[in-house]
Amino acid sequence: MQRLRLWFRTRPKWQRISLVALLFLILVGLTSWWAADYYGWFRKEEPKVTQSDVSKPETPAPQTPKPTSVPYKVEEVASNLFVPWAIVFTSKDRMIVTERSGAVRVIQKGTVQPAPLTTFGEVATGGEEGLMGLAKDPHFDQNKYLYTCIATEAGGRMHDKVVRFSDTPGGGERKTLLDNIPAAQYHAGCRVKFGPDGKLYVTTGDATNRAIAQDKNSLGGKILRINADGSIPSDNPFGSPIWSYGHRNPQGLDWQPGTNILIATEHGPSGFDGPLGGDEVNLIEKGGNYGWPLVSHNNTREGTKAPMLVFTPAVAPADGHFYRSDVLPQFTGNYFFGMLKGEGLYRVVFDKQDAHKIISHEKVSEVNVGRVREVTEGPDGAIYFTSSNQDGRGTAKTGDDKIYRITPQ
Repeated sequence: MQRLRLWFRTRPKWQRISLVALLFLILVGLTSWWAADYYGWFRKEEPKVTQSDVSKPETPAPQTPKPTSVPYKVEEVASNLFVPWAIVFTSKDRMIVTERSGAVRVIQKGTVQPAPLTTFGEVATGGEEGLMGLAKDPHFDQNKYLYTCIATEAGGRMHDKVVRFSDTPGGGERKTLLDNIPAAQYHAGCRVKFGPDGKLYVTTGDATNRAIAQDKNSLGGKILRINADGSIPSDNPFGSPIWSYGHRNPQGLDWQPGTNILIATEHGPSGFDGPLGGDEVNLIEKGGNYGWPLVSHNNTREGTKAPMLVFTPAVAPADGHFYRSDVLPQFTGNYFFGMLKGEGLYRVVFDKQDAHKIISHEKVSEVNVGRVREVTEGPDGAIYFTSSNQDGRGTAKTGDDKIYRITPQ
């Protein structure tokens, strides 16, 4: 320390002042650094985090598994109709129905409107024939077109024709798309439905003339396929409206969801043209020969397609429909068809990935309304079907014929 003081005193005055000033600045700097660190003057303030500010990953709400089955009921929708043959829905509250006697009826919110939408006065109604199938155009919202099949007589001969009309009072302008399809009081067909390909399919009976079912020059005993304007699709197998042949009297058509495989129901022999029974469920393939009258029942023959199901005694299968909704989850993907002679609904469970496989089949025991003809599905996911007890072969009940539906309780 003595040497340091001696050295300091021997320095020039300006050096001593500079050294003192430097030491003072160093002392001030160190003191400031300590104070800043102690009091946090220059620290970046971190936001305070509370529980409500934390962005926690959302915990999914517990999922209630969808039921695989729900209780259901059969309820009446409309009554006092005459042999309702086909139904289309134009909205969730409005349906259009064909009556075999020739009237096209509108049912609005369950009430049958007093005046028909239109009437086909030329319809023949001597037996099973009449105003039959009904289909809605794939572009109905734009064009309002409807399609039907009518049995009529001209020159003493009966025939079916496919007619397009409109969902307007009076039916608008009518156009015949396909004419001179063989028909008779029995085995007249005639279901019409649009397929997933946008083509119109038409079922026709053999008009009690068995031979025409194998004759490719005749439109009888066939499933036909045409464009919406009546022209023949370029990919039809025979250059004609014929899609498949060898049918006796098919009356139900629908396509399996997912595979678009076509399934049809068909009436077997009635005794005068073969052994009783032999009703069929068929998988329809382009150009296929389904055997009538060469074979029936469980008989087979090379070059013909065997049925998937055969019913003996007869059940007289009418329209068929694949249930697409999950409102009645136990029925999703099942094929339902109406039974006339068998009375009620029948359910066929196909493999959902392969319509060539049937898993099970049974009568729906809860449906006890007599003869059932049309089966379809409503916008509400219910299964709708019609009774056919006034068709000359049933026992009419009070209020027949009716439209019913199967809906969740």
